[in-house]
Amino acid sequence: MTLPSRGLFYDLVTYDTIIRNGRWFDGTGAASAVRNIGIRDGHVVAITPDGLDDTDCPQVIDATGRWVLPGMVDIHTHYDVEVLNGPALAESLRHGVTTVMLGSCSLSTIYVDGVDAGDLFGRVEAIPREYVIAAVDQHKTWTNSEEYVAALESLPLGPNIAAFIGHSDMRTAVMGLDRATQKRQRPTKSEQAQMERMLSEALDAGFVGMSSQQLLFDKLDGQTCRSRTLPSTYAKPRELRRLKSLLRRTGRILQSGPDIQNPFNLGSQVVQSLGIFRNPLKTSLLSAADVKSNPYAIRMMGPVARFINKLGGNFRWQHLPVPFEVYADGIDLVVFEEFGAGAAALHLRDEVERNNLMRDQAYRRQFRKDYESKFGMRVWHRDFFDAEIVDCPDASVIGKSFGQVGVDRGLHPVDAFLDLVLEHGRALRWRTTISNHRPGVLKKLAREPGIQMGFSDAGAHLRNMAFYNMGLRLLRHVHDAEKAGQPFMTIEQAVHRLTGELADWYRLDAGHLRIGDRADVVIVDPERLDESLDAYAEEPVDQYGGLSRMVNRNDDTVKAVFVGGRAVFLDGRPTGLVGTHRTGRFLRAAHKVPALATTEGELTNVS
Repeated sequence: MTLPSRGLFYDLVTYDTIIRNGRWFDGTGAASAVRNIGIRDGHVVAITPDGLDDTDCPQVIDATGRWVLPGMVDIHTHYDVEVLNGPALAESLRHGVTTVMLGSCSLSTIYVDGVDAGDLFGRVEAIPREYVIAAVDQHKTWTNSEEYVAALESLPLGPNIAAFIGHSDMRTAVMGLDRATQKRQRPTKSEQAQMERMLSEALDAGFVGMSSQQLLFDKLDGQTCRSRTLPSTYAKPRELRRLKSLLRRTGRILQSGPDIQNPFNLGSQVVQSLGIFRNPLKTSLLSAADVKSNPYAIRMMGPVARFINKLGGNFRWQHLPVPFEVYADGIDLVVFEEFGAGAAALHLRDEVERNNLMRDQAYRRQFRKDYESKFGMRVWHRDFFDAEIVDCPDASVIGKSFGQVGVDRGLHPVDAFLDLVLEHGRALRWRTTISNHRPGVLKKLAREPGIQMGFSDAGAHLRNMAFYNMGLRLLRHVHDAEKAGQPFMTIEQAVHRLTGELADWYRLDAGHLRIGDRADVVIVDPERLDESLDAYAEEPVDQYGGLSRMVNRNDDTVKAVFVGGRAVFLDGRPTGLVGTHRTGRFLRAAHKVPALATTEGELTNVS
């Protein structure tokens, strides 16, 4: 048989890598099977139940008892800064993520300079502002989207990269950050046209679409515009309609976060996906979460998506398929931005000023009022009895909640919290779980066709959370249920949801493991899908001045990771390629699955 694959022709006498006897999943949801896989020139060229000739093959991996999966896709990261100074993106790579999406939440670095990028990313994503400025100013050689793609591909990328262009990035570039964050300011006709050209150029360069943001508790860093919301939140309907029309015409995607306190805004963002007399707008909305603050809202999200899509829309919610556990140092946590007293403290950069504010009795009364208010939509459930102290110079409070400390000291929970912050500052470390705490609800969400597995926020909130291994944790949830005789979905379906389903919806050349596909491969030991996945570790980040970042460490679970047929992690350790050679590439949207990709067999006798 003679078959071409992606324009390459193979004379399969030898292989670069053979993976033997693993349980192979192709990423489509089809039945898995024990197979031998041959890789050559970065592609899968053989999948067969028969043995493969390993003559002159430099790498043979015995995958007996293990799962061989397509590399996972992470559709929501904030690696836009880290990719410049640390393009290996090893924290995702080591957990089997071989494709990551940049440009989420209206934020990207295509057009803004270092200072504006620092103001946009620093406080919203909890990345140290000074290092954002330094990274962008040092590395930025591009002036448009195509040049940005070329700049990325000149770096030793670890995983593949795909990208949105950020609405706040474009708006800041054409209007200036100050004008772009004033309610009465509108882009002029020429500025509107310039944003449309920027978006068109990004789509031509292969960006998957545009990200915007209407959520009002994401606040800017810096001095001039400090504590204003992101530029995209100031955009009026006409501006958004014109940008969205470009996405509709090209079949590209709008990623957005609604203003959860405004039901009309939330409803309009869902309904906008409908086409009726125009093309549907592919919409990915933040986020489907089983929040403790409103345990009933989650019941509507799946049915809403199904209803909209039945009417002809193309709508998805993004969802983190694990408990949303967050950590904080003192009061430095983004959830405090959603109410007045918390935002007032975070507005102050000077520690002395902030401490004086937290001592003020009028301020404390307002904080208690905000804390006790149960009205309106919110992310944090505001319960200091559900917030455990995990580290503090005062060892007597470790393991207790702030509520319990208040009981012990005869104080309101808010006063107990503020007193400890005043006494210990950022040395006071605590945690709480905000959402996704009910395993039964997580099982239902995992099956919902209108919900995508995503929202890891990898590369952001470095001291607050670590969900680099969220795909592994979903696989464990499914595997545990299967072993208990209470399956809620198959392993094949779970793999599909983390790989091929996402790649196909975003129109990326990724997420599948069939003949002709790029050999982005993960080998997982299912026996090590265990409680170790719940643990956190810390690792200093060189490019952020040695800041200690929360990470996951599951080196015994992920036995090997390949990108483009090249091993980047083996037995939990990076190979010599990581950080020194480019294994990933920029994935341009609209690439199609190869017409001649096949499920099983071998390409033979081709010259």
